[in-house]
Amino acid sequence: MPDNAAEVTAAGIARLAGVGRAAVSNWRRRHADFPKPVGGTETSPTFALGDVERWLRAQGKLAEVPLRERVWQLLTGHPAGGAAALCQVGAVLMLVRDRPAVWHRLSEGTDDQLAEMLPVALAPALTARLGEAHPVHLPDAAGLGPTVPLLRGAAELAADLGPREAYAFLLDRHLDANLRQYTLTPPAPAALMAALAGLVPVERAATSPGGKGAPGGPGGPDGTAAGGRAAGAQSVGAQAAGEQSAGEQAARERAAGSVLDPASGTGGLLGAAGSAVSVYAQERDPDLAALTALRLALDTDAPVRVAGGDSLRADAFPGLAVDAVVCHPPFNERNWGHDELAYDPRWEYGFPARTESELAWVQHALAHVRDGGTAVLLMPPAAASRRSGRRIRADLLRRGALRAVVALPAGAAPPYGIPLHLWVLRRPGAGQPAAPHVLLIDAAAAVAAPAEGPAAPGATTPAPAAHGAVAPSPGRGKLPWQTVHTTVLDAWHAFDRGGAAPERAGVCRVLPVIELLDDDVDLAPARHLPPPAAGGGVAELAAVRDRLTATLTRTAELTPAAPARPRAEEPAADRRPMTTVGELARAGALVLKSGTTAAGGSVPVLTEQDVLAGTGPTGPAGGAAEGDEPVLTEPGDVVVPLIGGGTVARVVDESTAGAALGRNLSLLRPDPEALDPWFLAGYLRGSANQRQASSYASTATRLDVRRLRLPRLPLADQRRYGERYRTLAAFEESLRHAARLGEQLVRGLYDGLADGTVEPH
Repeated sequence: MPDNAAEVTAAGIARLAGVGRAAVSNWRRRHADFPKPVGGTETSPTFALGDVERWLRAQGKLAEVPLRERVWQLLTGHPAGGAAALCQVGAVLMLVRDRPAVWHRLSEGTDDQLAEMLPVALAPALTARLGEAHPVHLPDAAGLGPTVPLLRGAAELAADLGPREAYAFLLDRHLDANLRQYTLTPPAPAALMAALAGLVPVERAATSPGGKGAPGGPGGPDGTAAGGRAAGAQSVGAQAAGEQSAGEQAARERAAGSVLDPASGTGGLLGAAGSAVSVYAQERDPDLAALTALRLALDTDAPVRVAGGDSLRADAFPGLAVDAVVCHPPFNERNWGHDELAYDPRWEYGFPARTESELAWVQHALAHVRDGGTAVLLMPPAAASRRSGRRIRADLLRRGALRAVVALPAGAAPPYGIPLHLWVLRRPGAGQPAAPHVLLIDAAAAVAAPAEGPAAPGATTPAPAAHGAVAPSPGRGKLPWQTVHTTVLDAWHAFDRGGAAPERAGVCRVLPVIELLDDDVDLAPARHLPPPAAGGGVAELAAVRDRLTATLTRTAELTPAAPARPRAEEPAADRRPMTTVGELARAGALVLKSGTTAAGGSVPVLTEQDVLAGTGPTGPAGGAAEGDEPVLTEPGDVVVPLIGGGTVARVVDESTAGAALGRNLSLLRPDPEALDPWFLAGYLRGSANQRQASSYASTATRLDVRRLRLPRLPLADQRRYGERYRTLAAFEESLRHAARLGEQLVRGLYDGLADGTVEPH
């Protein structure tokens, strides 16, 4: 790739060299020949990428810039901005994929010749793939000139990864770097919505909750279940006619169909929808519309039609009827077109109030599915109960259009602080009787409900939520999506197949429509589900009490004896010879590793919160940062959190071994012939040790593991100390487990006394 005028920040230089930002600041101060800033601000200067690379190589700090990193730096330094650069890159990658001979011929020319010929070559390629009215607008030859080095680099990256994967990498990294500018649908709820819409096979929907590939999942860059298929016209039409006997086997054999997302954003929902026969999308942000078009064009061989503009005010696909609609509409919009759309024919179920923009999107979706077609929308919980929308909700129920409401746990999708809902709708067929029942599911209650059977020692067993209350959620990034998917899809497929689903107290219920048609027409699932037994029932409360009693007995047995004074012949602690973790690492007595894992792979992640709470790995399956292999834990490793100032050092056991090390964690792997792991972990936890090895920023405390100290002792003495530390760790875990059981017992007794299932005696 030729040199160019791309600029890079200090953080980018740190990534190139594999060091921290502090090292870059030191280089600037200590080396007079370090490249001078060429842009940016005084507090955040930028440097010429080519000059930086040459300086790093001359200093022996960089053998070769990784291709991915170089292309990314070229993209971020593009004068027109990252979104415009991605549009140009995506168009060229589509040319590389669909017309490789044309690209090969063009790339053999000079940069000026390539910029001159690209517009002529790209125009027919884009039209053939995206239609005449596509949203991808590219500059002329003069405008493409500064982008040529980036385009050549992207094509080179595509030769290594493939055009689709190369574009996914750049797009996902751009989205991650600009999270505040976009409202993204995370891959796990996107996969669930696609499954509810019938766009993926049953077996795939039941087993693939969606991971992250930044931000993607198994099979695709956006959590797509590669190879998934959409519901076909004939199958969906038969269901609309009341022939709900196809079952799971028929669902596996459905032909692919057409799908629309009228508020597509970056195309994440359509990416999760599998390989449909045809894909339609509309997005009012012109840059996002172009990015979505290119993303989908590279993801699938199906015809892709993407339009810019506001779907409510300027529908780009009037008269279009697809097999399925999936949509994450904007929430709480007042200026959605209430005044100018009063007589729009889409309002079959009532004219939405100004405050009910979400119900306008619901009716827009129903207007674009054919008879028997399915629409799945991600909705705010207020849309299920606001009085201003009760008439429309009532008509949706009376006419059988609303088939299910699913309450997701808080943290499932933005805004992460509230438990969003999924509405599953089906357009009624002409002359067909209205469906008499609706399915209500509270997935948050399923996540919070205790598992059946006795809890394992040390396992967290949360108490179920009180009836009508919002169930507690593990929070953003920690939801057990496999449980959510299984709970929702098992109930939905049973209900869709035969009109009934097994009732689960507090979790799932099939309700007659007539019971919801009161003055409020409140569709919030928690308000209509049968209350679970307090604390899991009287028998469960008794079992919790028995476990608590046994745990307290064990805790008493583990209580340490009174501390003894050191023998006179032993040297005082402050006179023992000391060493540091850094010295031990240099001597080969231990190996020091840092966690760099982000969500998105096949290995569970041990997070900072897991280490602090003493639990197993709860992070979503993860893969390491670009160019790195994940750091996998082994028995005997010592894991230390780096941020927060806590005195915690955890020895990895068999239950935690094999997990990927998460961010903000440091792993110490001692040589068992030189260091005892429990001795190492115990001394690292000392308060004085932590204080002297910590540094303080404006908002956090960070631990420098290499500065942690421990005494030089023979291995036999280390093991004597290590055994005592191991006993203290067992005592600490027993206390933690007793606290969890006590909390569950108290919560269950409060609930039982309140609802009458427990007598006050």
